[in-house]
Amino acid sequence: MQYLLSVPENFASCRKKILPDTPERRYIAAADPKGSKIGSGGATAWLLQKEREERQAAGKSTGAESKRIIIHAGGQSRRLPSYAVWGKLLTPIPVFRWAMGQPITQTLLDVQSRLYEKLMALTGEHQNTLIASGDILVRTDELPETLPDADVVCFAMWTTPEKASRHGVFVVEKEKPEVLDCMLQKPSPSELEKIGQSRFFMMDIGIWILSDKALGVLEKKCKPLSKTSDGVPRFYDLYSDFGPAMGVNPVLKDADIARLTTAVVRLDKGEFYHYGTSAELISSTEKIQNLVTDQRAVWQKKVKTHPSIFVQNADIHIDWNSSHRNIWTENASVPKSWTIRENTIITGAPENKWTVDIPSNICVDFVPIQNEGKIDWCLRPYGMSDEFRGPCADEKTKWCSISLQTWFKRHGIKFEDTGIEGDTDIQAAPLFPVVQKDDIPSLLNWMIALKPEKTSGGESERAFALQWLNVKRLSADEIASRCDIPYLYKQRRDLCLKNLPVLARHYEKSVFYQSDLSVTARLYAENGIKLPSPLPQNADYISRMRDFMFRSRFAELTGKDGAKEKDKAFAVLRELIVQSAKPVMPRYDLYSDQIVWGRSPLRIDIAGGWSDTPPFCNINGGRVLNAAVDLNGQQSVQVYVRSIPETLIRLRSIDNGKSEDVRSYKSLAAFNQVGSVFSIPKAALCLCGFHPDFCTQSFTSLEEQLCAMGGGLEISLLAAIPKGSGMGTSSVLSAAVLGTLSNACSLNWDKSETANRVLVLEQLLTTGGGWQDQYGAVFGGLKLLESEGGMQNDISVGWLNEKLFTESDTAGCWLLYYTGITRTAKNILAEIVKSMFLNEQKTLDILQDIKHHASESALAFQSGSYEKAAAAVLRSWHLNKKLDSGTSTAEIERIISLIKDYAAGYKLPGAGGGGYMLICAKDTPAAARIVRTLEEHPVNNRARFVKLSLNTKGLEISRS
Repeated sequence: MQYLLSVPENFASCRKKILPDTPERRYIAAADPKGSKIGSGGATAWLLQKEREERQAAGKSTGAESKRIIIHAGGQSRRLPSYAVWGKLLTPIPVFRWAMGQPITQTLLDVQSRLYEKLMALTGEHQNTLIASGDILVRTDELPETLPDADVVCFAMWTTPEKASRHGVFVVEKEKPEVLDCMLQKPSPSELEKIGQSRFFMMDIGIWILSDKALGVLEKKCKPLSKTSDGVPRFYDLYSDFGPAMGVNPVLKDADIARLTTAVVRLDKGEFYHYGTSAELISSTEKIQNLVTDQRAVWQKKVKTHPSIFVQNADIHIDWNSSHRNIWTENASVPKSWTIRENTIITGAPENKWTVDIPSNICVDFVPIQNEGKIDWCLRPYGMSDEFRGPCADEKTKWCSISLQTWFKRHGIKFEDTGIEGDTDIQAAPLFPVVQKDDIPSLLNWMIALKPEKTSGGESERAFALQWLNVKRLSADEIASRCDIPYLYKQRRDLCLKNLPVLARHYEKSVFYQSDLSVTARLYAENGIKLPSPLPQNADYISRMRDFMFRSRFAELTGKDGAKEKDKAFAVLRELIVQSAKPVMPRYDLYSDQIVWGRSPLRIDIAGGWSDTPPFCNINGGRVLNAAVDLNGQQSVQVYVRSIPETLIRLRSIDNGKSEDVRSYKSLAAFNQVGSVFSIPKAALCLCGFHPDFCTQSFTSLEEQLCAMGGGLEISLLAAIPKGSGMGTSSVLSAAVLGTLSNACSLNWDKSETANRVLVLEQLLTTGGGWQDQYGAVFGGLKLLESEGGMQNDISVGWLNEKLFTESDTAGCWLLYYTGITRTAKNILAEIVKSMFLNEQKTLDILQDIKHHASESALAFQSGSYEKAAAAVLRSWHLNKKLDSGTSTAEIERIISLIKDYAAGYKLPGAGGGGYMLICAKDTPAAARIVRTLEEHPVNNRARFVKLSLNTKGLEISRS
């Protein structure tokens, strides 16, 4: 994704050192032209100009449109001085205590980018530009499946009149809330009350998506007024000039903008957090951190003395108590000799042994300044609510929470001696002294003291005043241009690295094991940090799994073999699931000539697959939409069980033409033997009590047990479907064997218990896997399957409207094509589960999208709209490819290229890469065209169509 960042000039000049390009993200950072005010619209045009220049320099076409995200963060940040040099974008955001997979190093830009890239993934062919404000954090667990096909798509939220009066507002008709009527800038509450009588109003959250056409109009509005302006755009504001000219009844008249179509997308479950002021830095973060109160979902168990204390990238030794509140300490060293009270932000403080006393409502920013090869420090104290706006001579202009003029008087300084003109804006006033590190504590204490005459015994008060008057001083504007940003960034990073072992050591009270451990492992490996001690056996199983996989990734990154640690992680998961299977005692309930016959449909997953896979589902719950299906009118999986007089267990595979006699527990427990076609029935027999590990009674041998039971068993299997089909065959066969044995051996398992035991069986086989395959086949019909976090033994089944599979006008549009290409799911599964263990943010984000999409897909099928259902299938395909690039292959893409003009949707069931392909033809004639095309151009000599029909009964078991 291409990012265009409007940032302060100093940051733009060193961006590559601080924010390097990655394979996923490329950045262009630029400041507004020096000495020019061009507004957010002009800044957008300026960034686009810089993008074209860079593309031209790289020899790329300047006409081709690509997706881009533009973020405006080039303001002066007067009300949030602590992060002004970064343009607020690199403001560190603490890992949410209830969230999983956030990197410990995350910034506001990182959190923003996740949402923006998700939105861009929904855009149409000509919607290529997203524009956003750099000081907002928008959260939502649900996004629309598609975006309106409009020139300008604006995102909005419901809010109160009071809050809306401080922002832009979209006005819409109640009957058509998606159509913009007009946009207002900071309307009064009384205006909004009047609007609310007949229309709705929503808050503009600062995220717009523009079509190429709309972007062209915006650039036209920003064209330089004259040829002598060196290409500098004219002043034009996106929100006060462009926005009010949009809509059906715009406030401003503009013929070009009036020709653009607009739409409003409301994020009903979204949250808006502003990071525009010092107070909001703390209050917004506190609101996010305490958003979730369900203790089952809060991983960090530490209870702070007050929830508004935030410490990051810091070496701090303060004994917090209940009087401390509204405190932010970041990129700073704060020894025990400091006194901190409340309403304080401390940033940038270098390592020190000072004694510093910070009053309430006072913040301090320490800014490194290069001075002939060494670092001096600029001291920037300020008040929590200072706005850094207004003439210096005005009594209303504040600094350090009091009038600037009062500060001068309190500190024994005559205003006329400062060299500052009375009409100088405080942002441009040189108030902040630059000193050597050793001179910091005494001068700082004097500057921030409520009674400066007492800071040094009174006699030296004048000396401090003279020192302040005589040293080099910078204004807030000058600090932004003079700050040594790379030095400041290195100090932050070094403190972060120093914090990591502390977080690991106190893992029970920290976010260490809930963060993105792939990022943390890289930090450990690249910086030679010693691994933490192994977790104790009594640590919670989730942390233990993550710890082993963290060590495995660290080993890989340092050139060592991480397989042993990886196996330990999977072993913890396996142990957890296997121990949930309670031992049983099988007892035959069969006539000597009777056969128990189990037969099962297959499952075809439509949406949500992968969200049912441990450990993701153990933490987040899973949600899958799938259907039980017959192929060519037949149930593809069949199992036959009968008793035999011999004291052995005879296994037969009809489709493989093989058989094996099992005579011992050892042979039965060898279900992991490579190449065995009887792994599933052997593991199933163990779970059914034919092995000491799972039997309530004790026997010396299998022969003794079978003798006590009255003889042995013969089990015959038939799986009339190719291997690697993607239809869940192994899980379905496991369920059929377990269900049939349960009937034959008086275990009396219901369908849910049978399906649950499959999860255990697959862990015994080390193949892993989720629960959707067996549940999809055991329970017939079209259904939405859901689980909550924890042990996955309570899966809810909700049946849905099946008419799209049964009614004549749509039933023939569902096609099932066997590609003749096979792919084993075990290795795919292992890699994705590995990323689940590591809390890799990218993987977890996609899995959450997949889970949410299952709900949206269920609504589509329930509505009876074939178009929506087919679109849901297609989105499932795109999400699966996003999760695993190997889901599709060149051969699969060739098939798609042959049918895409006639198909409204398609996907490969299961892990993908081969097997069957579900195709949703646009209509019945299109279905015939697809069949004809693929029969005339088969990808191999095994490819063929198979008749698909919905099975409403699921697993059936009967007796002869």
